[in-house]
Amino acid sequence: MNPDPGSIETIFGNVILTLPRLALALLIFVGALLVAGFVAKIIERWASRRGLEPSVGQLLGRLGRITVMVFGTIWALEQINFNVGAFVLALGIVGFTIGFALQDISKNLMAGLLLLLQRPFQIGDMIEVRGYSGTVSEISLRATVIKTFDGLRVYIPNADVYDSPLTNFSQAAQRRIGLKVGVAYSTDLEQATQVAVEAIREVPGLALEDPPPQVVFDEFGDRSINFTLYYWIDTTQTKYLEAQDMGVKAIKEAFAAEGIEIPVPGPWVVAVNSGS
Repeated sequence: MNPDPGSIETIFGNVILTLPRLALALLIFVGALLVAGFVAKIIERWASRRGLEPSVGQLLGRLGRITVMVFGTIWALEQINFNVGAFVLALGIVGFTIGFALQDISKNLMAGLLLLLQRPFQIGDMIEVRGYSGTVSEISLRATVIKTFDGLRVYIPNADVYDSPLTNFSQAAQRRIGLKVGVAYSTDLEQATQVAVEAIREVPGLALEDPPPQVVFDEFGDRSINFTLYYWIDTTQTKYLEAQDMGVKAIKEAFAAEGIEIPVPGPWVVAVNSGS
């Protein structure tokens, strides 16, 4: 005679048989909790050693904790013959729905994490991206903030920063400057070359000797023969804009002292008001 499934003896027997699996599932779950906390601390310490923002380390730690807990929970549920497949499917559907609804936020979040991990630039670096040039003043998980040279604060979504060509001027220890100059057609070009190069070299701390300053005549203008004066600077000693300013002033003074004419752009048109 088959035992009654609803009898107390049968229920009690099933509970007794299930207890070891329940104990194992509980043990796995508690172990997952402990491992998740340990993993989170390791990730936060690693992020701190990398010099990342504390908020980034905390976020990465939470992600590590959640990952361990998800796998630990699935493993624990398997011990009591829970329908893990349906549980995972439900998680996937919920994750897909949330990800689709917040795809722009998620995209910027992941791009922000990658930027903070790869560190193509840091706060204080001078960069150019998406047509904006300036100094990085803030790097958050959503956007990178650039303070432009005219004082504006530009918030660029991290996904745009990550996907776009980016120039980091601060990572270049040496930079080349090219100054456009025009001299009159009557000018001795060899003399102009020598005077321009010497003018740059005589400014203390301006141009490097290796590679040396170079003059390249490249255009016959309407009123002048034009050349470009190239010289390299040490960006740790001289700022780019300051080097441009000093270079222009040095050439202007040197050409004036040697009588080398820099033609005025023209022709000039003077409007005369004849009155009524």
